[in-house]
Amino acid sequence: MFKNRYTGWDATYDVAVLGFGGAGATAARFAADNGAKVLIVDSAPEGHEGGNTRYAGQVIASGDDLDDLKEYYKELAYPLSYDKKLMNKYVEGLYKIPEYLEKYLDVKPFVMGQHPDSPVSKALYFMAHEYPELNGCDTHELVTVHEGVADAALWKNLRKQVTDRSDKIDVLYETPAKHLIQDYDSKTIIGVQIEQNGQLLDIKVNNGIVLATGGFENNPEMVETYLGETSLHPIGSLYNQGAGVKMAQDVGAKLFNMANYESYGIFHGLTPKPTKGKRAQFLPFDWPALHSGSVFVVGDDGTRYFDENEIHRHGHINDHGQWRVPNAQLHPFVIFDSKKFNELNNDKNSPYPEFLKEVIKADTLKELADKIHVSINKLEETVEDFNKFAQEKRDFAFNRDSKTLTGFDNGPYYALAFVQGLLNTVGGPVHNSDAEVIDTDDQVIPHLYAAGELGSLMGRKYNGGSNLAEDLIIGKIAGENAAKEKTNSVDAISSASKHTGIETSSQENFDAGPNQYIGRSNSGMGNEIVVRVTMDGSDIQNVEILKQSESEDYGVKAIRMLPQEIFEANSTNVDAVSGASVSSTAIKEAVQDALKKVAV
Repeated sequence: MFKNRYTGWDATYDVAVLGFGGAGATAARFAADNGAKVLIVDSAPEGHEGGNTRYAGQVIASGDDLDDLKEYYKELAYPLSYDKKLMNKYVEGLYKIPEYLEKYLDVKPFVMGQHPDSPVSKALYFMAHEYPELNGCDTHELVTVHEGVADAALWKNLRKQVTDRSDKIDVLYETPAKHLIQDYDSKTIIGVQIEQNGQLLDIKVNNGIVLATGGFENNPEMVETYLGETSLHPIGSLYNQGAGVKMAQDVGAKLFNMANYESYGIFHGLTPKPTKGKRAQFLPFDWPALHSGSVFVVGDDGTRYFDENEIHRHGHINDHGQWRVPNAQLHPFVIFDSKKFNELNNDKNSPYPEFLKEVIKADTLKELADKIHVSINKLEETVEDFNKFAQEKRDFAFNRDSKTLTGFDNGPYYALAFVQGLLNTVGGPVHNSDAEVIDTDDQVIPHLYAAGELGSLMGRKYNGGSNLAEDLIIGKIAGENAAKEKTNSVDAISSASKHTGIETSSQENFDAGPNQYIGRSNSGMGNEIVVRVTMDGSDIQNVEILKQSESEDYGVKAIRMLPQEIFEANSTNVDAVSGASVSSTAIKEAVQDALKKVAV
């Protein structure tokens, strides 16, 4: 939207960062470190901010040889076009990721290749070299901020970098950015319109605005328009709804990479079908037993459509020499027989025992076909062909490893409903090596920057850890450049501090009566967990959860169950709730924090 430059403003900042995920947190931190007064806005409520960085597996791409890394990422990008100067700057940043983590996040990097015996490395190191046939792949590496994954540790660190700079950075939750404000004559971005408590506020921004709003995976209209799909199920944040794409379009930005996305799941992006309104599950570890034996996956017509045993590459399948995410089936199913069901049901190492609770059972293939709404003829032909492949020890359809083929028995038969998971989209505004957004005439839009999954470099072939690395590397570039003082700037710090109409967050205080103690923990998947523990001498009488923002699928189970279990055991030495180990640990840690104050 255009705005007369002399109209009044609701507040003034040096830099505004739109989106409080990994890229946004990084941009805000480095803008503040370069002297800027910064505003961050995010549409999510507190504890659910963080975008996909909060839900990601936490692995960050890196590498040992700079020349090999450049060659590898050049081949990953092929045949799509890209800004070579930007790619070089990004790959140079990849090479220095361990140094980056140590210098800017104050952690000792955990480099998986240096710890091959670690359970974390054994589980995930296959992802370090997702495309081993490409030149330069051997140098690729995975790094984490500690020996652990899928626990939001990276996000918590990035968020702390922001909260530690609260004197320079204001954060507004549940405050979506609605429009960029652009000077009519110069096309310079001079501000942003935000919405807080139903009120539209115009924020003047002196030096730069960073678009870091993530993708559009939770916007069904955009998914259908740009990806051509109607049955994708988001795995990460529920608040990535394409706001950055809309705002970029409004000011004439050029878009790219809009048709690409990343997927994740057990079989090439497939994940168990979630209940309506819930996000699909992020499955960081595999289940080998589900890839071998009398089991396969069928699409909408009851036929197989890929090699079920192939190691997934973030959902990508080799399509006659090119790697692409397959067309999403409306209702794919995993099909297996009774011996495979018994094997899965008795697998003590199963990471997902709850999956089998949703199994569909039928005595005959016809009955199963009716229950899952596929062609009985197609399903019978698929089983017949699969049994023949197992007998001849060759999969003539998809060349699945013959050692993994076992013929089906004569029933009963089983099916599990899966869906195509949508990890993240990568399309958005084109930006150059300085993170400046480019318009449709290939000119810089002054004072506008972009970072993260919004306009990502990652295209046709994606190697794990590349997006999080992009958040850190391009986010830093965007923040530093946005903070640079521009002409005709004003005293943003005094202007912002005089304004009292914008509500910012602060730490909450909680009441504690006699024999009651407050405990806190930041170890959950959400933000802070606060508990109130009531004591009777040395006995725990009650445990109350006063504040939490854990996930509504698995995390809430721990919130509901653990306080009672801790009370009954009179101890925090209780088992974690299945599927919510991180949330369980945080609750116990908060109770332990409260118990420390009893003696005092």
